[in-house]
Amino acid sequence: MTTKRVSRILDDVHEAATSLATNCRILLPMTYSKNWLCLLGLAICGLVHAQTLQAPQANPKLMPNAAQGKRLFEKHCASCHGVDLKGSDKGPPFLHPVYEPSHHGDAAFQMAVKNGSRAHHWRFGDMPPVPGVSPDEVVHITAYVRQVQRQNGIN
Repeated sequence: MTTKRVSRILDDVHEAATSLATNCRILLPMTYSKNWLCLLGLAICGLVHAQTLQAPQANPKLMPNAAQGKRLFEKHCASCHGVDLKGSDKGPPFLHPVYEPSHHGDAAFQMAVKNGSRAHHWRFGDMPPVPGVSPDEVVHITAYVRQVQRQNGIN
C-alpha cells in the first residue's frame, strides 16, 4: 500500500471520526509519519468508538415547533451563534452552507448539545455540551434553525 493511499484513507477516517464522534478526543496529525500503521490503528479505534455513540432521541410523537425553537435558541444558543444565526466572536453562523441538512443533519444538533463538538470547520474552539436542554427542545431549536436557513436559501 502506498503512502499516498494510506494518507487518503487516514483523511477519510479522520473526517468520519470527526463527524461522528463530536466528543472523541483523539487528535490525528495533518501529516503522517513513518509509523502510519499506528496512526491508522488509532484512527480506526476512534471511528469504532464514534460508531457506538447514539444521538439522543426525542419523543417520536413530538411536532417540531419553530416558534418555540426560536425562544429556546435565544435562551441557549444565541450568545454564541448570534440572535440572527449569523454567528459571533464565540461561535459559527448557522446561516452557512456547512450547516445545510445534507452536511450537518438534525442528529448533529442532538449530538452537539449532549456531547459538545470538537472544532472542525471553524476556529472558535470546541463547543461544550449544553446542560439542561432536552432532546425535545433540540428538535424545536433545529426546526427554527432549518426554517431560517430555508428562508435564506440554505436547503
